[in-house]
Amino acid sequence: MYAFELHKADSLANAAAILAKTGGRPLAGGQSLVAAMKMRLAVPGALVDLSGVPELTGIRKEGDALVIGAMTRHAEVAASGVVKGAIPALAALAEGIGDRQVRNMGTLGGSLANNDPAADYPAAVVALGATVNTNKRKINADEFFKGMYETALGDGEIITSVSFPIPKKAAYVKFPQPASRFALVGVFVAQGAGGVRVAVTGASSSVHRAKALEDALAKSFTSDAAKAVKIDAKNLNSDLHGSAAYRAHLVSVLAARAVAAMA
Repeated sequence: MYAFELHKADSLANAAAILAKTGGRPLAGGQSLVAAMKMRLAVPGALVDLSGVPELTGIRKEGDALVIGAMTRHAEVAASGVVKGAIPALAALAEGIGDRQVRNMGTLGGSLANNDPAADYPAAVVALGATVNTNKRKINADEFFKGMYETALGDGEIITSVSFPIPKKAAYVKFPQPASRFALVGVFVAQGAGGVRVAVTGASSSVHRAKALEDALAKSFTSDAAKAVKIDAKNLNSDLHGSAAYRAHLVSVLAARAVAAMA
């Protein structure tokens, strides 16, 4: 790890000002960024600790949406009665992230800003058609994730909260990599006012919607319909944990299990 400056912000405006002055990076839970710094894969000259910014925490319902602050810990999402009542699948997803230490340190905003190809939260954001709110604008889920570890966030832009439309039904099922608990493949299926949305994580370089599954489930919302969809393995990941063909097979299987769970 190279030397860096650590600044602690006490408000959102203060954090934005420090970022603008130093050209540094926001520090949320640190579960991804600090590890990358230790391996010298990330070399920020300055970090701005957001843990003391009160505007970035909290869980609340606003009309037909569930709003979660960017600095809300995974464990808080998993334990929240508000989340369990509005979107039980989101609470279950949070409960399955990493291990206890990761869940008590990692944050929603940090996970989305990092956009690990196998992270769980991006699947929920895309499948639920959520809106990522920042200190500068609102970003639709379909426009937020750009590629491997790449998002639509600009320099000095801070995620403040995420607004999740409350679906009629939703479920998330993943096949975890045993050591890391990241998703070898994870599938989030949601039925909302706009129809069926299916998001896949872990299978490719970034979270993505599975249009073939969405089309099949729009016609027949059954496990058999999901299982019958043949996923193209052409652009999927292949590594020591599983081939592209294996991951393609898992996408349909896990989608079918998600549909079954929703029943």
